Amino acid sequence: MHENNRLEFKRELNDRLERAVVSFLNYPGGGEILIGIDDSGSAIGILEMDATQLKITNRIRNNLRPQTLGLYDIVQDVVDGKDIIRVIVSCGQQRPYYIRKHGMTEQGCFIRVGNSSQPMSEQMIEELISKRQQITLQSMISPRQNLTFKQLCIYYEEKKREPTEQFIESLDLRQSSGEYNYAAYLFADENGASIKIAAYAGTDKVDLLETREYGNRCLITATQRILDRIDSENRTFAKITSKNRLEKERVNSIALREAVINAIVHNDYTKGFPLVEIFTDRIVVTSCGGLVEGLTETDFFKCRSMPRNRELMRVFRDMELVEQIGSGMSRILKVYDRSIFEVTPSFTVVTFPFEKAFIMLNEKIIGKINDKIKTTLDVIRDNPTATIVKLSELTGKSQSTISRELKEYQVAGFIRREGARKNGRWVVE
Repeated sequence: MHENNRLEFKRELNDRLERAVVSFLNYPGGGEILIGIDDSGSAIGILEMDATQLKITNRIRNNLRPQTLGLYDIVQDVVDGKDIIRVIVSCGQQRPYYIRKHGMTEQGCFIRVGNSSQPMSEQMIEELISKRQQITLQSMISPRQNLTFKQLCIYYEEKKREPTEQFIESLDLRQSSGEYNYAAYLFADENGASIKIAAYAGTDKVDLLETREYGNRCLITATQRILDRIDSENRTFAKITSKNRLEKERVNSIALREAVINAIVHNDYTKGFPLVEIFTDRIVVTSCGGLVEGLTETDFFKCRSMPRNRELMRVFRDMELVEQIGSGMSRILKVYDRSIFEVTPSFTVVTFPFEKAFIMLNEKIIGKINDKIKTTLDVIRDNPTATIVKLSELTGKSQSTISRELKEYQVAGFIRREGARKNGRWVVE
């Protein structure tokens, strides 16, 4: 066994690991790095196997750019009775890859030449940059190819846009090879795109009331169901004054709707899926991915937009869920200031605080207006360890009603649970 253009030996993990990995990421076909093998090809072995594998993972993840997730694998192997580590590296599409601290320079970019890793010239770096393939939903192959689009077809028919035989092709849901791409996967009747709404009993994530899955289906269907659920959660509340009765929403419904749609349309699906979280004082909408490359925060807050997923934008516009690029941000900033946004390289988070009047009046409204809630709370206060069955007996209500009311009380911040389900107790706030 000898080193060659696809194989490199390392007696032990050293400071030249990143250089070797980068050289294979930039080399067509990739290669392998065997750690625990000396230059002559003899097995030396690795003593601290788990710790060494963890160090390799952390160094590749933290010290190389662009992101290498899915481009390498670290496995334990045995050669001549000795435990070694095999780092298998694939050639990436985002070449040139480079060592983060040196940047995209001759000190940071390497490529495999024969049995060694050599610095790339400035010309080679520029040529790879010019050929760099941008990762998009269109360029990503669907993990499933037996896709159906019955739901999507129904939506188009409802909009008087009856799909033709060239329907899929017209929406750019196939690659040039004929395979379905990731956009097709998201619009398919069944998929693995998980989009959740989580509800909490307080202002933090300690007491989770409910997590409900709305994804795993056509993205349009998932979006509609999420919007319906958000509408039901965003209940109005009333304040009686000396002159009239005022009704307000907890959160501006138009801005909230736009934030949810933006999170779904502009989410970076290579990193994860959108999430909506409901607390007792706010609703938080999170999407994966920061600003699209080339878009500054100044542009962002001026409602200038660069669609991350043009294929999704096209269909959402056809469904009249979005009107034009940047219009959603305009509606949000018309009601809220930019402080509700938190933009990081990995996430875009929009936090909608509830109306202060709602938070102050919440207990008063529910406690005084809804006699049923007051009666049940009194029973819980007197019987903190009572089970749902016992509460049902004491109040004369069905177990399903008690279960639903308990969730409502927790969301409203009236009660919280201490301890396990069987041996715990209710605490009335």
